[in-house]
Order: sequence, then structure tokens, then C-alpha cells
Amino acid sequence: MISQPYHLYVERSDPTRNMARYYAMSIEPNLFGDICLLRKWGRIGTKGQMMVHHFGREEEAVLLFLDLVRQKRKRGYRPQACLSQ
Repeated sequence: MISQPYHLYVERSDPTRNMARYYAMSIEPNLFGDICLLRKWGRIGTKGQMMVHHFGREEEAVLLFLDLVRQKRKRGYRPQACLSQ
């Protein structure tokens, strides 16, 4: 059982480089009781790609979640209003 919700949606845009990217993450349980970190990324307006990481404990998923948040902030991604996921 997840103690609190973990959701993130960030974007990075640079019109001079024709760059418009998004990155979304969430921590959710699967049907078997495992904790999963779902990552989605791509160009804004496209389906993009998805990766799922499976963990036995929520703490492990949260550590990776926070590490990825730091990496994305360093690369220039900033929070935006999430219209759909």
C-alpha cells in the first residue's frame, strides 16, 4: 500500500532549438502488490515512450523517483499543469 501519492509532470521547451519535451512519473501499486514507478517521456503532443520499474518496497521506488526529479530539474525541466495522462 502506498502511503502518499507520487505524481510528477514536467516540461522543457526551447523554441530556438525546436524542443518541446515532457516527462511524467508516478508511483503506483500493481495487481500483484508490487510497487511500480511508471515513467513516460517524449515530445509534447506525441504518445512518447514508457518504462516501468518494479520494487518490493515503496522506499526504493521513492528514492529513484527523487533522484530522477533532481536529474530532470538540472536539465531544465519545469513543472506544468497536467491536462491528461
